[in-house]
Amino acid sequence: MSEDAEEVKRLLAIKRKMEKRVEDLKAELEEAQSILEVINSLILSKGFKRADTIAKTPPVTPETPEKFKEVIQLNTISGEPLARIYVGESKLKVVLDKKLDPSTPPFKQFLIERVLEKMHEKDLKLVEAGQLKPSEVFSYEIINDGNLVSEIIIKNFNEERLRDLKSSIRWTLEKMYEKTKGKGALET
Repeated sequence: MSEDAEEVKRLLAIKRKMEKRVEDLKAELEEAQSILEVINSLILSKGFKRADTIAKTPPVTPETPEKFKEVIQLNTISGEPLARIYVGESKLKVVLDKKLDPSTPPFKQFLIERVLEKMHEKDLKLVEAGQLKPSEVFSYEIINDGNLVSEIIIKNFNEERLRDLKSSIRWTLEKMYEKTKGKGALET
C-alpha cells in the first residue's frame, strides 16, 4: 500500500470516529434538553420563587402529628434522640432533635448527593420516559434555622423509599452528631 492510501485510510477512520462522536453529542444534547424541559415544568408547577426570598422565609413550624399517619423516632445506637419523621400520604417531615451544621459530613456527600438527589434523578428519568407525572417526582427541601439544619421536607415517596430514607437519615444524622458532639450540637 502506498503512503497516500495509508493516510486516506487513517483519515477515514478519524472521520468515522468524529461522526460517531457528533451523533453521541447530539443525543446527549437532546437528553439534556428533555431533562431541562421536565425541570422547567416542575419549577412552574411548584410555583417559582427567587432564591433570595426562600432564604428569608422563616423555618416551617412542625405540623401536629394528627396530620400524619405515623411518627417515627430516630435515635442513636445509644438511644439518644436524633430526629422525628412525620409520615403523611405523600410527604415526610423530618424534624431534627439536634440541629446540625449541613457542612458536616456525610450530610451533603451522602444524604443529599447519593440518596436524595439519586431518587430525584431516577424520577426525572421516569417522567422523561412517560412513566411518571411531573407532579409525582420525588423532591426534597432542607430547612435551616440560621446556619443549622432543622428540618427536611420530602415529597412523593413510596414504602420502599421510606425504608431507605429512614435508615439513610438515621445513619447520616448519627455520623454528623458523633463528629459534632465535642463541638456541641445544639439541642432543640
